[in-house]
Amino acid sequence: MRGFRSDFLRVLAERGFIHQCTDPEALDGAAAEGRITGYVGFDCTADSLHVGNLLSIMMLRWLQRTGHRPIALVGGGTTKVGDPSGKDESRRLLSEEEIARNRAGILRSLEKFLDFGGGEALLVDNAEWLDRLLYIPFLREVGRHFTINRMLAFESVRQRLEREQPLTFLEFNYMVMQAYDFLELSRRFDCRLQMGGSDQWGNIVCGIELARRAEGRQLFGLTCPLLTTASGAKMGKTAQGAVWLNEDRLPPFEYWQFWRNTEDADVGRFLRLFTELPLEEIARLERLQGAEINEAKKILAFEATRLAHGEEAARKAADAARRLFEGGEGSVAALPEVTVPRTRLAEGVPVVELFTLAGLAKSRGEARRLIRGGGARLDDRRITDEHLMIREADLGDGALKLSAGRKRHVLVRAA
Repeated sequence: MRGFRSDFLRVLAERGFIHQCTDPEALDGAAAEGRITGYVGFDCTADSLHVGNLLSIMMLRWLQRTGHRPIALVGGGTTKVGDPSGKDESRRLLSEEEIARNRAGILRSLEKFLDFGGGEALLVDNAEWLDRLLYIPFLREVGRHFTINRMLAFESVRQRLEREQPLTFLEFNYMVMQAYDFLELSRRFDCRLQMGGSDQWGNIVCGIELARRAEGRQLFGLTCPLLTTASGAKMGKTAQGAVWLNEDRLPPFEYWQFWRNTEDADVGRFLRLFTELPLEEIARLERLQGAEINEAKKILAFEATRLAHGEEAARKAADAARRLFEGGEGSVAALPEVTVPRTRLAEGVPVVELFTLAGLAKSRGEARRLIRGGGARLDDRRITDEHLMIREADLGDGALKLSAGRKRHVLVRAA
C-alpha cells in the first residue's frame, strides 16, 4: 500500500477507491499541507442518483470527512449537450423544466452524504457559466487549445465511430464543456481536483490540460474503478433496473434488500467502499464463513441504507426483512416476487385476487377456500377475512409476504 501522507488519499487507497491519478505525489502533498477543494460532476439526466454514482459520492464524502471542501457540480448546462461516454446513441434532449426537476432530485440524493451547511460543501450548477457563453469568444478562448486529432482518439468518440453510430456535433462538444467546467471551478473556488469514474478519465485530463495551457494552473485528476460484481454483472443494476438513492424512486426496504443480496465474494470490498465501518471491523466480517457471512451482509445492508436514508429507515428496513424472511414458520432464503401497479393499490386489491396474481391460487374461488381453511397468511399472520382489501400502506416498507400453507411464499411489491 502506498505510503500517502494525507488522510484523504490514505483513506481512499486503503479502501480501494483509487484507479488512476494524474500526479499522486503532488496531490498528496497539497492535501497534507492544507485544505483542497475537489469536485464531481452529475448531469441532470434523472431525478435521482443511483448506486452506480455511489463511488464518486463516497469520494466526495471522504474528502469532506478528512477536512477538505467538496463541490457537487450539477450539469444544468452540460445536460443540454449530453455525455456520449459509454453510449451507442444520443441521449434524449431534456427541457428546461425536466432539468430543473432532476436537479432538485439530485440534491436530495446528495444531502444525506454531504454537509452543505455553512459552505462546508458546495452545490454548483454549470449552467451559471455555460448558459452565458458567447460562441465566438468561447471558441477563441477555449477551442484553440483542443485538436480534432486528440478528440477523435478519446474512447467515448472512438467507440461511437468504430460502431458506425452517429455522433452529433452537439455531443462532440461535451468534452470541451466539461474541461471548461474544471477551469471555471478553479477560477471561482480554487478547485484543484476533479474526481469521477474511470470512464471520465479522458474528460478529466482535458480539463487539466486546458487549465495548464490557458492559465498555467496545476490541477489534478483522480478516478475510481467502474465496479462489477464478482459474477461480472454491472454494479447497481438489477433485473428491475437502476438501484435509485431517493426513496420516492426506490423504497428503503428494497434498497436494504439490494445490499443484503450481495454476493459472498463482494462483501468485504463493498463494506470498505460503501460504509464507514473501521477497517479492523471489516477484516473481522470478511473472515466469516458459511452461513455466518449472512450476518456481514446484514451489516452491509444496514450501514449502506443508513447513509442513504438515515438510521431510522435502516432499522425499519432491517426489521421488515427480519419479519418477512425470518419470522413465522421457518426461514425463507429467497422468495419469488410479484409486483402490483401502485394505481391498483391506491384503489385497493382484493386479497383473493392478490393470491391469484401471486400464483398461490388458480382462481379467486380457490383463494377463498384457502382462507376459509386457515392456510392463507399475510406477513405470517392468518387471514380470516376473504373480503380484505390490500393497499400500498399495507406493504409496510415496500413489500409484504403472502403465504399459502407452510411452504409456498411470495413477496409482493408495488410497481
